[in-house]
Amino acid sequence: MYSRSSEPVRFERDCNAVLVPQGDEVVLPVGTVGYITQALGGSWTVFVEGNLMRIAGEDGDAIGKQPAEPLALPEGATDADVEQVVWEQLRTCFDPEIPVNIVDLGLVYLAELYAPEGGGRGVRVRMTLTAPGCGMGDILIDDVRSKLTKIPTVVDTDIELVFDPPWNQSLMSDVARLETGMF
Repeated sequence: MYSRSSEPVRFERDCNAVLVPQGDEVVLPVGTVGYITQALGGSWTVFVEGNLMRIAGEDGDAIGKQPAEPLALPEGATDADVEQVVWEQLRTCFDPEIPVNIVDLGLVYLAELYAPEGGGRGVRVRMTLTAPGCGMGDILIDDVRSKLTKIPTVVDTDIELVFDPPWNQSLMSDVARLETGMF
């Protein structure tokens, strides 16, 4: 949430945003004033008029930030190379309210490549939420899908929220436990 250390911003152009945690898409008009409360994984969470908004990486210029660079793979990249980039991309996905990525939070149960009809690569992800009623599910799924489809050769994704096994703190990495004070 907003604090004295939040960075003030003024939107330099109309900008698409996602209302957190509802997931509604809105357009913030040029001149809107807000405060960056989180800047992780190439996206920004901005506090605007009492609401949290998620600004995607490609819209960073709207708040005076550098947009994310396009991903590249080496020529002749193998499935192992792509799988490594998949996990790197998953580590750039953050709950807008928690400063820990979804991999370290233990929310990703499966990430594997498959061969979709028509060529290219697909990525199958099975993930969960910290609580079944968490309102961030759609936002996190959209973020995962968006980050994975930026990987060259990835043409399809199959992302599913699962709740078996239920998430618990033991699934978190030591880094995540330390960051959240759950050590």
